[in-house]
Amino acid sequence: MAASAPEFRGEDEWFHAVGSHQQNVSGMVTVSPGDGGKPQVSLDYQVNVWDRYNWDSGESTTFPGGVTIRDDDMGRLHKVGFAQEFDMRGSSSTYTQDLNSGSAPGVTPADPGREGSRGDVSRGNEENR
Repeated sequence: MAASAPEFRGEDEWFHAVGSHQQNVSGMVTVSPGDGGKPQVSLDYQVNVWDRYNWDSGESTTFPGGVTIRDDDMGRLHKVGFAQEFDMRGSSSTYTQDLNSGSAPGVTPADPGREGSRGDVSRGNEENR
């Protein structure tokens, strides 16, 4: 009987694909006059993640099934031209929250990119220039 492949859970896949990383949330609050003198307040925000993969000596990752990949091995592959250090970065869609309502945040359907206004929190991202 053949051994079955180990089952990956979503959080395992994220960990093995990304590992440790840096993250932040950026956003902009908009306040405008509302009915009866009560201000209308909304928040547009986005999550950003990034990391530099540079094969740190002495570190390793163990995958399901007991397979361990050592960074020293990957570093050797990089030195001889078979692996490459790289930057990872990404941003979520822009989320909007009406702070006057008790509802959960909604997702803006598309990133407006270069067509965005000054209020577009993703406008300064490198890929949107």
